[in-house]
Amino acid sequence: MDRKIFRLALPNIISNITVPLLGMIDLAIAGHLGSVIYIGAIALGSNIFNMIYWNFGFLRMSTSGFTAQAYGSRNFGEAMNVLLRALIVAIGFGLIILLLQVPIEKIAINFIKSGPDTIENVQFYFRICIWSAPMVLGVYAFNGWFIGMQNAKTPMVIAIVNNVLNIVLSFIFVFGFDMKIKGIALGTMLSQIITFVITVTFWFRYYGRLNKYINISTIFNVEALKLFSKVNSDVFVRTFMITLVTTFFTFASSGMGDTILAVNALLMQFFALFSYFMDGFAYAGEALTGRYIGARNHALLWFMIKRLFFWGFIVSAASAVLYIFFPNQILQILTDNQDVIEATKSFTFWTILIPITGFAAFLWDGIFIGATASKEMRNAMILSALSFFVCYYTTKSFLGNNALWLSFIFYLSVRGLIQTIWAKKALRVRE
Repeated sequence: MDRKIFRLALPNIISNITVPLLGMIDLAIAGHLGSVIYIGAIALGSNIFNMIYWNFGFLRMSTSGFTAQAYGSRNFGEAMNVLLRALIVAIGFGLIILLLQVPIEKIAINFIKSGPDTIENVQFYFRICIWSAPMVLGVYAFNGWFIGMQNAKTPMVIAIVNNVLNIVLSFIFVFGFDMKIKGIALGTMLSQIITFVITVTFWFRYYGRLNKYINISTIFNVEALKLFSKVNSDVFVRTFMITLVTTFFTFASSGMGDTILAVNALLMQFFALFSYFMDGFAYAGEALTGRYIGARNHALLWFMIKRLFFWGFIVSAASAVLYIFFPNQILQILTDNQDVIEATKSFTFWTILIPITGFAAFLWDGIFIGATASKEMRNAMILSALSFFVCYYTTKSFLGNNALWLSFIFYLSVRGLIQTIWAKKALRVRE
């Protein structure tokens, strides 16, 4: 069982680690263009697309859960139905984004308080990158399907290929053709289109034989579509609530001054670092939970969950030890501003609690997704998000920035606790 968990977890951890690497390279390229305007434009432009695409994460998650259950029951016809439904939804939403690009751009620009030069460069970036939206969402659907089919290596290769292409193409356009911000945007857009083509090629190479299971008449089965839509809407709400908490955290930090904003931004990287590893185990939980529920194997399901939590605890304990003994070393990698590093010392205690209180929430999310227990996951997220805001507004007057961190830790704890309480009922219904 441990081998099965790590066979799925490790490739996803590697995929996760490539994401911040890409962002660092893009910023590094922008940082050598001779003006801070380009750095700000890349950061703002990337955030616009992160906000758009993050809310379509349900395309990967629900596809993973449904596919894993079909795989576990050896129902390859339904596995193909799930992929085609997901691709139809992904491409459809991608085309809608293209059609609505003008109002989306206007809304996003209204939130930017920077100068006209920065805004102009953000517009250049947005107007080029937006054209790959259908391909980006299409890759989400494929990656969810691959994970559901117990294949974590292909999404890892896809992520690495996309990032390498982005770096190489952006470098060529910026420094070879002197295209500046347009070059970075063009490199990003083309890499996403090429990655989609490569993803389709991978599918035909490894799974082309499953074409024989395609049955057009069953793709649009009314009951299956209702369930697919319900799970996707639940996961969308869950994702929105996560975005609401994290966005509010940043917004509230900005109201405490530039130093606290910088401190919290740096310390949240401790959470991001932990999430890169824990998400890998959550993805393993998705694939294996769906597989064992599809196979109706109650004993293996709960044995897998126990082993998953064992390794999750090991990773969280190792992370806590790392944060206890080496916080300064991590911060010095992130910044050379000694004033900011000094200011973080009053708050590093909270980073130690992140892995201890957060690992259960990550793992249960993966397990619930694999079980398509979307209602329970959605409700747990709503309640935990409410707990965050209640805790913050009742403590901010006398705890200041500590109130933000206390609320965030409380939110992680409540999220994991509620899912733990609901787990047996949620999984039993689907066995």
